[in-house]
Amino acid sequence: MIVDANVSLSRWPFRRLVGDETPELVRRLRKRGVAQVWAENFDGILHKDVGGVNARLAAECRTHGKDFLVPFGTVNPKLPDWQEDLRRCQEDYRMPGIRLHPNYHGYDLREPVFRELLNLAAERRLIVQLAVCMEDERTQHPLIRVPPVDCAPLPELLKRDPALRLVLINCDPAIRQGLLQPVLSAGGAYCDISMVEGIEGVARLVERVSPKKVLFGSNSPLFYFESALLKIQETGLSESEKDALLEGNARQLLAPVAS
Repeated sequence: MIVDANVSLSRWPFRRLVGDETPELVRRLRKRGVAQVWAENFDGILHKDVGGVNARLAAECRTHGKDFLVPFGTVNPKLPDWQEDLRRCQEDYRMPGIRLHPNYHGYDLREPVFRELLNLAAERRLIVQLAVCMEDERTQHPLIRVPPVDCAPLPELLKRDPALRLVLINCDPAIRQGLLQPVLSAGGAYCDISMVEGIEGVARLVERVSPKKVLFGSNSPLFYFESALLKIQETGLSESEKDALLEGNARQLLAPVAS
């Protein structure tokens, strides 16, 4: 069974995608052996009405995949009353975590408001997913060029708050910059495989950072789900290590939130 920790619902704003209708996406993922999906709403990337985005996400997950679609809400700390959005994610919608897009929302990880957001999320025992990027810069719309998030401040932030559980998604740019290993060594940090590239790329990642720190994430429907699955199949890892990547690590990470 598979837990996909990196999926998005609704429409990618720059082109139509196969699976950008939730019932179809759920059908496709179930057919491929996915048991659970951690899902955000694409609308949270560019929409300013974050409260509405999160309400729609929660309703969509209840309607089309209760206990299958696990909602991860959007929080944008540059918008007014973002603390209330965080509260609603946990208390009103029972979300186990949030997903952040600092590069699209226009803030640096060195800003005090980001540190405040991490502290409040840790106090609420929420998982924080940080999207380093969404797609290769070469495929971005020419009017919206969004560079990857600078992850350099993360090791120090993680050391300050050992209770924080942080998942870097779409993080191959951080790997190329040599930043991933320091981040994952600093505390309760994990990463997904959605943008890991190259032959045996996942195997090299696991060797570098530990199989306990890596989650299966497809970045569906923006990326093809099958691509992520093939990355696991060609790793040469043991069956127990593959099981940890495909499901075990995600369920262990989610357990303290669900309890």
